[in-house]
Formats: sequence, structure tokens, C-alpha cells
Amino acid sequence: MVKARKYVVKNYFEGVPKRDDYEIIDYELPNLQNGEILTKTEWISVDPYQRAYNRLNKIPYDQFGYQVAVVEDSKNPSYPIGTRIITHKGWCDYAILNPNELQKPPNMIYKLPNLKDLSPSLGIGAVGMPGATAYFGLLEICKPKVGETVVVTGAAGAVGSMVGQIAKIKGCRVIGFAGSDDKVEWLEKELGFDKAINYKTADIDKALKEAAPKGIDCYFDNVGGEISSVIISQMNAKGRVAVCGSISSYNEVSSNVVKAPILQPYIVSKELTIQGFIVTSFSKHWPEAFAQLVEWIKSGKLVTREYITEGFDKIYDAFIGMLAGNNFGKAIVKI
Repeated sequence: MVKARKYVVKNYFEGVPKRDDYEIIDYELPNLQNGEILTKTEWISVDPYQRAYNRLNKIPYDQFGYQVAVVEDSKNPSYPIGTRIITHKGWCDYAILNPNELQKPPNMIYKLPNLKDLSPSLGIGAVGMPGATAYFGLLEICKPKVGETVVVTGAAGAVGSMVGQIAKIKGCRVIGFAGSDDKVEWLEKELGFDKAINYKTADIDKALKEAAPKGIDCYFDNVGGEISSVIISQMNAKGRVAVCGSISSYNEVSSNVVKAPILQPYIVSKELTIQGFIVTSFSKHWPEAFAQLVEWIKSGKLVTREYITEGFDKIYDAFIGMLAGNNFGKAIVKI
């Protein structure tokens, strides 16, 4: 018998998730059945959607999320011992899975992409769900053209930092919003953003007009709220918006709804296209994105950065830190 641990969500979140909203459960895993594999978790991902989707699940529930795991025992010939895989099993240290039953996103299982000697941790970051989100949201929804101006919020996070770099690869001018001067410096000096703006200290409307005097063609929205209304108000005719998330509102209590200026006048007068998306809708095409992302990373065109926390008992801390914006790049936990 293998002893395992997992995080169980026992309360619906009100505001910032509290430590008491979680319980760490110790339990024993059963013996393997035909077709099953035993996996040991190596890396766990903490992401904003884990906060956003809290009330979509009936409590109590096992905390979901992406992880890199290695097969320690197997009764499935397609997944021999030593195989590294990506699963959505969440915040647990061991699991028993049946790959034949995990084919539909997000609860799918697939082998770690060919990372060409890059760290396996990238499988839940730049060459995982966040990388695919940036890739498809920008290229398939915004469809940027050479010379256009692209704006991205949450620009120093896992997705935003990738969006800006991919836009630069595609020949665009890139403006990013982040929450500290250190992040602004990182975006401009290391990632090659043309301009980065600290939304906490700047006059957003004024700063954006100065940074993009000819207007904005594409906007990748990770944040929502008033800042998004300001950005959309400065978009050019036929502009395109990919709505990935609204992290500005995730930790608001239910009685304190975030308000922002209305968008309809700009949407109509400028004939804007605004599309929300869930990256698993593109799951059949993830392999082609992963191959391209690896190529860009190996060639130096794409810079990756990970914000690593160590220890199973520290997953909650990593999650809260990510929601507070402490991370540069992808927030992950090493188990």
C-alpha cells in the first residue's frame, strides 16, 4: 500500500482563500488494476483559474490543477515505469490513474512533450497549459499583424509574459501592464517589451496614450476591471480582444462586485471583436504549439522564468502568493 496526501477544498472561498478552507488528507491507495498506473508528483502548478472555478464545484472537492508526475508502477503497457506525464490530478503527492479513461480535457493525461533537455517543470508552464493559452489566445483570436500594437495585462505572469514575447516574435509593438517597478524593468530589459507600465502608480489612461499614440490593435486581457475598460476605449477600429481571465475580481467577496465603465459605445463605434476562450478548446492542437514553443525557447527567442516554491506543505502559500502577484513568470511548486 502507498500512503498518499492531497488537498481537499472544504469551503467556498470568500475573498482571498484561507488556509482553513483546505484540509490535507492522508490516505492509502489501493492496489493497481489492469490499465492503471501509479504516479509520483514532481511539480505542481498554481494558477488563477483554481480560484475562479471554486464555486463551480460541489464541496468538498479535491483541489484540481496540472502537475508533472512520473510513473512509479504500471499495469498499462503504454505508460511504462519512468514515463513522465502531465495530468490534472491536482494537489496530491501520489495518484492512481487509468489513462484510458482520461481523454477529455481538462481531466486528460498525456506524456510530457519532447522538451529537448529543458526542465520537465516547463510541462506545466511555458510548454504546458499556460504556454498554450498564450499561443492560441494571441495567434488564433487576436491574430496580430506585423507592425500592430499589442497590449497585455498581467504581463509579468505565466501567460502574459509569454503573450508579449510571442507578439514580439510576430513583429508587433508590445505594451505590458504589471504591478511593480521590478516587474516593469524585467519586462522591458529582459523580455523585450517596448513599454511596460506599473498600473498601481501610473495614470493608466495618460500613460497608455503616451505609449500607444496611434492606438491599440490587439488586447490580451488577463485582468478585467477598470483597466480593461481604459485599454478597450483606446483601441483602433476593427481591434481584437482575447479575454483570458479577470483576476482583478477573483478575490472580491460576493457582496462587493467590481464595477467598470461600460464598453458598448467603443465596441459598436470601433467594430471591435471581443472573444472569451478556454484553452482546452484547442487541446487537439496543443502538440503543435508545444513544438513551436520549445523551438523558440531553445533558440533564445522566448525567455522563460519560474517562481519556485518547495514542499508539499507550501502549496497553499504558493497559491496565495501567486494570487497576490508575487511571482515573476510561472508559479510552481516542487514536491
